[in-house]
Amino acid sequence: MKAKSNLGIWMDHSIANLIDIDARKECGSIASNFTSDTKEDALNKSENLMHNKRQQMNEKFYDTIGAQILKYNHVLLFGPTNAKVELHNYLNKDSHFKNIKIDVVSSDNITDNEQVAFVKNHFAKV
Repeated sequence: MKAKSNLGIWMDHSIANLIDIDARKECGSIASNFTSDTKEDALNKSENLMHNKRQQMNEKFYDTIGAQILKYNHVLLFGPTNAKVELHNYLNKDSHFKNIKIDVVSSDNITDNEQVAFVKNHFAKV
């Protein structure tokens, strides 16, 4: 079923930009529902509630990204925060992802064009 090979995902805790170089375009973005407003609402009730809500929403965010990753053989996770590492750890717990090569690389906040170039450059080296 896996027809596609390489996917780059620039991400932080609020958004993930999916970049498929073979498709020659950005595949779109996936936004987290855990916004600063959600955080503030939950924090006003209790810190524990806020942490639980963040964890649930991050898992939903990671599940949505994971559903896209399953379509590929090789994935690059990159971005400025530790969200990429959290996603990688989350995916490692699921056997569906065991045959997918996942690279995790730090990068700065970069423009959409720089993200595409970063992904092209990474997979050109591999």
